Amino acid sequence: MIISASRRTDVPAFYSDWFMKRIEAGHCDVPNPYNSKQVTKVSLKPEDVDVIVFWTRNASPLLLRLEELDRRGYRYTFLYTLMDNPRAIDPRCPTLEEGLATFKNLSDRLGPERVMWRYDPILFSNVTTPEFHRKSYEAISKRLRGYTNRSIISVANIYKKVRQRLKNLSEKGIEVMECPEKTFGDLMRFMASVARESGMVLSTCAQERDLTVYGVFPGKCIDDDLIGMVFGLEVSHAKDPSQRKACGCVTSKDIGMYDTCLYGCAYCYATTSFDRAKESYRKHDPEAPSLIARSSS
Repeated sequence: MIISASRRTDVPAFYSDWFMKRIEAGHCDVPNPYNSKQVTKVSLKPEDVDVIVFWTRNASPLLLRLEELDRRGYRYTFLYTLMDNPRAIDPRCPTLEEGLATFKNLSDRLGPERVMWRYDPILFSNVTTPEFHRKSYEAISKRLRGYTNRSIISVANIYKKVRQRLKNLSEKGIEVMECPEKTFGDLMRFMASVARESGMVLSTCAQERDLTVYGVFPGKCIDDDLIGMVFGLEVSHAKDPSQRKACGCVTSKDIGMYDTCLYGCAYCYATTSFDRAKESYRKHDPEAPSLIARSSS
């Protein structure tokens, strides 16, 4: 079984204590996101867990706990998001310098094959223009040369629940906009070239648009081939049926919960209400079997 920790929230950044207590307990409870009364008990025993895949923008709270995970026999990888968006868009994420330092620390400890760089989602606006993303991606890519061999990108999906949030950015002088097709293609070709020059393979995350013509190929964030290569494990090759059609990830069990992340990113699909997320965090009990008590989910 592959454990995803987590698409729904940043477990390493905000819930490391809870996670390690659940590791010690050997299990956690995961309420169904759409029916809180339906709860699944997920084993976290080393013999039941093939790999843990951490999704994060800030792994620093978990760094000192990696030795314990190693001692207990766990295998794990990191999907690490690093961007340099304006604070109005990503208000409470670590600074780029902080993120780079932690990313490099992780890579030095684990090796570049176990820490993947996510530059996503790409939001186009009058302040995050295609030219902005060209400069930002190139600058970060150069500084990560030798620290990772995979880069993953996606373009922001404007879900219904985030439309008003993005409209509110106009009060801060930010207007979300479409990227013209030719300009978009030029950007993709540029990013693919920059990635190659930095020793990385560039792939997409759950993109319905075919970008292979630009040299960018569909990828798997939770990747059976990578797991086999790095750890010598044979895991399920089946596509995760709970993910979007365009998602290439193989089957995993996500142990996070929606409306629990505190970053406040304007485009976030996993947070319907930032106030609800703050309230969930306030009620969070690191000793509880589930991330947030069912009554507050």
